[in-house]
Amino acid sequence: MVVRSSAAVPTPRSTSLTEPNIHETAYVHSFSNIIGDVRVGENVLIAPGTSIRAEEGSPFHIGRGTNIQDGVIVHGLEKGRVVGDDGQEYSAWIGDNTCIAHLALIHGPVYIGNDCFIGFRSTAFNARVGSGCIVMMHALIQDVEIPPGKYVPSGSVITSQQQADRLPDVREADRQFVRHIVAINEALRAGNRQTGDPARSMSNGTHQTPETGAAPNGVSPTTYRTLMEDGNVNAEIVAQVKSLLAQGYRIGTEHADKRRFKTSSWLSCPAFQGQRADQVLAELQACLAEHAGEYVRLIGIDPKAKRRVLEVLIQDPTNSSPARGSTPTKSFRSSHTSSNGQTASAVGSLSAQTVQQVRSLLQQGYGIGTEHADKRRFKTSSWLSCAPIEGKREADVLSHLEACLAEHAGEYVRLIGIDTQAKRRVLETIIQDPNGQIAPSSSSNGSYSSNPASSSSSNGRGASAVGSLSAQTVQQVRSLLQQGYRISAEHANKRRFKTGSWLNCAPINGTRESEVLSQLEACLANHAGEYVRLIGIDPQAKRRVSETIIQDPADVLASTPAGSKSSYSNNTSPSYSNSPTYPSRSQKNKTSNGAVSSKKLSAETVEQVRSLLQQGYRISTEHADKRRFKTSSWLSCAPIQGTREAEVLSQLEACLADHTGEYVRLIGIDPQAKRRVLETIVQEPVMA
Repeated sequence: MVVRSSAAVPTPRSTSLTEPNIHETAYVHSFSNIIGDVRVGENVLIAPGTSIRAEEGSPFHIGRGTNIQDGVIVHGLEKGRVVGDDGQEYSAWIGDNTCIAHLALIHGPVYIGNDCFIGFRSTAFNARVGSGCIVMMHALIQDVEIPPGKYVPSGSVITSQQQADRLPDVREADRQFVRHIVAINEALRAGNRQTGDPARSMSNGTHQTPETGAAPNGVSPTTYRTLMEDGNVNAEIVAQVKSLLAQGYRIGTEHADKRRFKTSSWLSCPAFQGQRADQVLAELQACLAEHAGEYVRLIGIDPKAKRRVLEVLIQDPTNSSPARGSTPTKSFRSSHTSSNGQTASAVGSLSAQTVQQVRSLLQQGYGIGTEHADKRRFKTSSWLSCAPIEGKREADVLSHLEACLAEHAGEYVRLIGIDTQAKRRVLETIIQDPNGQIAPSSSSNGSYSSNPASSSSSNGRGASAVGSLSAQTVQQVRSLLQQGYRISAEHANKRRFKTGSWLNCAPINGTRESEVLSQLEACLANHAGEYVRLIGIDPQAKRRVSETIIQDPADVLASTPAGSKSSYSNNTSPSYSNSPTYPSRSQKNKTSNGAVSSKKLSAETVEQVRSLLQQGYRISTEHADKRRFKTSSWLSCAPIQGTREAEVLSQLEACLADHTGEYVRLIGIDPQAKRRVLETIVQEPVMA
């Protein structure tokens, strides 16, 4: 390590500065510029071209395990301080295991917490960034405090606390990206500390790897030569093992045959006894040889937090040379990615649709729960809670789900998505049906919305039929409740229906979905042979936002037994184009209350469009042929202009005509929040 104070540009303040305090295990490149009271912790990497100047504002703190990449500038104003984790005042505090990427500017007063990532060319000034935050590229953070665990997208300008508080949470995919970058830079630090001329090894941006013929530090030449000749371990795996050990992590391995790999039922290999790189690599080689012909993955374990920090596939029997010459991180498959490359394949008794729903919920930070009911309880919506599902890892959650299905075989089981902060449900969907209307082990061909709160399951059971209520009605109730609306119902006999003189049903109390559905079913039973309509009410504006008929005595489907009323239960996808219409109204251009109807669109679709427009939402559509539908690659239809119901319905009908023989879905868009509030299929091609 070479640090020369003469490398610093002389300034009026640099005549009597405190010397930097750099830990002996840190690697500071000689082409970097460090002056003043800079306190560098252990195992820190400071790459060439960095400028860390504490000649004006000081002191600076750089925590252990942090890497400061090429071209980073750290500076501070003379006035202004932040309080570090040790309770002392600093001009700039950068926590432990944080990554400051190329050409970033960190200007004090500033606090960057532990385990953060500050992206390329991003700037943080007079700000506090909480631990676990990820700031992507070309972002500006100024005069705000970013709460811990938040994600700042590329190009963001965060200059008000309101903007900072609205930032989304970090996702697991983002953390994997950061881990990959940190691991590469940690390998650089470890490799360059062992070379005799650090300036030369770092200045060309490379470090000597085992591929060049020299054994890495901690691995004897004899052991390394054996590993390379056997062909089971490549330079990337060696570097990964060394990086994990250098950070104080433990190494483990798991193996699985093809059957277990498909169900993610991995088996643990014997624990590694050694802690030196030489010993660990030798044991790793023995593990690969013992499980030849099987999948083997490398596990990095944090012994203090008792959690996994890395899972990477290092042996794949379907690849003739999976390790040599390939990067393990690129060949790694998610625990529930099938060998044919599908993003969510069926796992055990769980369908691909269920796996995808679980993955989406976990990525959005939601909790997972389950409920079960026998046939009697299912009819009355009296669900019982299953055992709590602990953990946030996808593999653990799916394992608990499979156990729940097995424990309650012959019963209905539904998956619950829970917003733990708001303490409310965002998703309820049946994943096991003893009547066989749901095939849990079969892959679904439908699409899945990334927003569970507004998704319609493509197998027609995202909102399943409940007793005498159709799946469409259940979905509508769910959507209204999630938007904070109240539910009511009205009934009318044939005479009153003709004159629009509806009577109120008994008040529907409560806001929980199961309670509301139970009271709705009671209303339908009390007024059998009459028209019943569902009312959505905005309690703040004291107005109706939705009116939908859910029982029609003139409809032949209304007289069929409960459970078979919905036309969706016999299809893998809901056939919205064949949804029941109301004969007494569809023959007219206007309904009894003056609303516009449509001959080509079902009554449910017209009601959905009307409800969306009344709430101030915009309408859009997407279409997909069978191939695109299977991969959820929807294409946008022509934009729907205007906000008048008649115009929107006319353009919607034109879209259906333009894309005959394709799937078409209706999109409700909140123009202010710029997000989707509804996705529902309104046309499905007739299957041969």
